[in-house]
Amino acid sequence: MTKHYLLTAVAITALGLAGCGKSETPPTETTTVAGEEAAPMDGADVAGANPMVGGAEMFATKNIVENAAASPIHKTLVAAVTQAGLVDTLKGAGPFTVFAPTDDAFAKVPKATLDGLMRPAQKTVLADVLKYHVVAGKLTAADLAKQITDGGGKAMLKTVNGQDLTATMAGNVITLAGADGSKATVTQADVNQSNGVIHVVDGVLTPKM
Repeated sequence: MTKHYLLTAVAITALGLAGCGKSETPPTETTTVAGEEAAPMDGADVAGANPMVGGAEMFATKNIVENAAASPIHKTLVAAVTQAGLVDTLKGAGPFTVFAPTDDAFAKVPKATLDGLMRPAQKTVLADVLKYHVVAGKLTAADLAKQITDGGGKAMLKTVNGQDLTATMAGNVITLAGADGSKATVTQADVNQSNGVIHVVDGVLTPKM
């Protein structure tokens, strides 16, 4: 009788502890970017939590170039990075924040302009355009949001190109504006890399030439 009573008490205690553990789990902060469901912001560094891009798995243990090369929607970007001679730079230790235009974003650029940039004679100009999508240091979506809030609604991001990008928010959607009036929206944030982070964008940003 005593043994049965002890087993029952242990079982009730275990259930009670399990219930308490569940109720004390803090809610996960979320962010929303254009065209995406809300996704965890604070779990992006956890193994297996990195978002897929274009249906391809992205690995936080791989560098920016390796993950971009695996993305089926960043073929033009990878070709441009190769043509501009920036592969070794973006494979480096960094860390870097890269605003990565998709193939659809590059398709919005007039074909003659894009073809011209991809010519060997325009290698330096192409490199400047690509560097305009790179900021030194790792800036998550939460970091960008804080900078925008602290800046009274906008943040000036110094790019590796040397010129600034202007970041603003509407709701939870981050938009970037180039020095020449070009614009891009972050459509997928916080794709972690071993040497930084990628934010997928829907436009090509161009500096003042």
